[in-house]
Amino acid sequence: MGRIATFVGAVLLVASVAPWMPQCQAQGLKDFLLPVISQQIAGLWRTGTVDLLDHLCTYNVKPDLQRFELYFLGTVTCPSWTVIKGESETRSQSGVVNDAVKDFVKKALKAGLVTEEEAKPYIV
Repeated sequence: MGRIATFVGAVLLVASVAPWMPQCQAQGLKDFLLPVISQQIAGLWRTGTVDLLDHLCTYNVKPDLQRFELYFLGTVTCPSWTVIKGESETRSQSGVVNDAVKDFVKKALKAGLVTEEEAKPYIV
């Protein structure tokens, strides 16, 4: 199990035990854990820009829970260039954008927007 699965398990354990703790202890635990949990959960979503073949493109990453496993869905679009949308789904939060870029470039190559030479660094 990865770090995220362990983290989710710990959160569920704390959430199940907190109602039975005396109010003074539960309040302190809530004050401590709530900001940490909120920050971790908010960090699962990302949006940004990337320069792709001299075009400014945007990427989005969002989490997806499938059978109690955390996946990441990524998209890359270049609205000023084309309507093509690169998509990816992976367990890797760090690799989801790269996979979406790879998908975008493959689709752009198939549509004739880029040459094989231009696409090669992104596809390999």
